[in-house]
Amino acid sequence: MSKQTVLGRVTQLAKANINALLDQAEDPQKMLDQLIRDYSNNISEAEQAVATTIGNLRLLEADHQEDVDAAAEWGVKALAASRKADGLRASGAAADADRFDNLAKVALGRQMQSEKEAAVAEPVIAAQTEVVGKLKAGLASMKEKLTGLQAKRDELVARARTAQAQNTMLDAVESIDVLDPASDLNRFEEKVRREEALAQGRQELAASSLDAQFESLEELGRASEIEARLAALKAGAA
Repeated sequence: MSKQTVLGRVTQLAKANINALLDQAEDPQKMLDQLIRDYSNNISEAEQAVATTIGNLRLLEADHQEDVDAAAEWGVKALAASRKADGLRASGAAADADRFDNLAKVALGRQMQSEKEAAVAEPVIAAQTEVVGKLKAGLASMKEKLTGLQAKRDELVARARTAQAQNTMLDAVESIDVLDPASDLNRFEEKVRREEALAQGRQELAASSLDAQFESLEELGRASEIEARLAALKAGAA
């Protein structure tokens, strides 16, 4: 996997709009569970890719340091050979002096080659260092989003359980209302009241009938008395 691919993937995942995904989900809890699994897998893959990129960077840095150290070492050897040549030339050993000067030139050539390789590696190392920094930032953002996803998932589950418990309680209350024994008592009380009203009506009716009978008796007694007085009048007149 190239550094561009790794960087692009990590950046895309880090910028993923989780809220938009949740808004489109029919079952947010299942969506979150799947997102967490996918995100965790992507983070693991990204970590492996970033680790490889960092490892490659460290190899470049090690090679660069070897070139820098080699350039310094060849510089020391070139200086030593040149000084040796100067000493031999001063003592009259021109042939030996030339040989050491040639060794100094070889050392200087090696030094230049090492310096060139180190110089070529420096911009590559700088670019790779920048990429690694972005990859690390992307991974940190992904892990932060994963933590947010996990917290959101836990919150959602807790809210769902609370809502379910509330709905269960409301269902129970509605069932109690439907089968409320108080409603039966109310109906029975109404029936008793009707029975009581009927009894009261019958009592009033019976009372009025009895009064009528007594009134009839009184009328009969009055008629009898009238007849008796009439008979007495007739008897006195005779």
